[in-house]
Amino acid sequence: MFGLNFGSKDPWPLKFGTHSFDAVCFNVVRCSVIYDRHQHSLHEYEPAGAPLRPDWKDSWRASYGVGTGFPPPAQVDWISQDGTEHHAQVDIGALFKDRLVRHNVPKEEIPEGWLAANAIEPVPIDVLMEINDRTITIYTRALVATRTPQIPGNPRSMGRRDLIEVWTHTY
Repeated sequence: MFGLNFGSKDPWPLKFGTHSFDAVCFNVVRCSVIYDRHQHSLHEYEPAGAPLRPDWKDSWRASYGVGTGFPPPAQVDWISQDGTEHHAQVDIGALFKDRLVRHNVPKEEIPEGWLAANAIEPVPIDVLMEINDRTITIYTRALVATRTPQIPGNPRSMGRRDLIEVWTHTY
C-alpha cells in the first residue's frame, strides 16, 4: 500500500497503515470471536483451557490481514468458567482511531531512514485479542527498527516487536 498518507508527512509519532488480527480464548466453556465477518476462535463449540506455556505471548502474531480500514466492531460471545454467558462488541476502529503505533522505542533509537520511510509506507500492526475467563484484553504489536542490535552481537536483531496492552475489560 505505497503512498498511504494520513494527512502528515511528519513520520513522528509513528502511524500505521494496515492491521492484522488474531484472537485467542482461554479458560472458557465456549468462545466465538467474529471480526471482519471471519470466525477467529477455535473454541466456538468446545472448551478452552489454560495456555500451554506461560510465555505463549512471546511469539503471538496476527495472521488475518484486515487492510487499511476498520470493519464493524468484533462480536465476542463466550461462556466463562462459572457458566455465565457474555456478549460484547469491541470496536477496534475506535481503540485505534488515532492510528498511532504503540511501542517502546524512543525516537532517537530509530534509524532516520526507517523513520522517513514510515511517512511514505506506514508500518503495519498486529491487533491481538485475548479472552480469558471473564476478561477481554486487546494488545498490539509492531516491528519498529532500532539503531542498535537488541541482542548484543546479533545484526539480525535491529528492531523491537513489543507486546503493548491497549485495552482491557472484565465482565
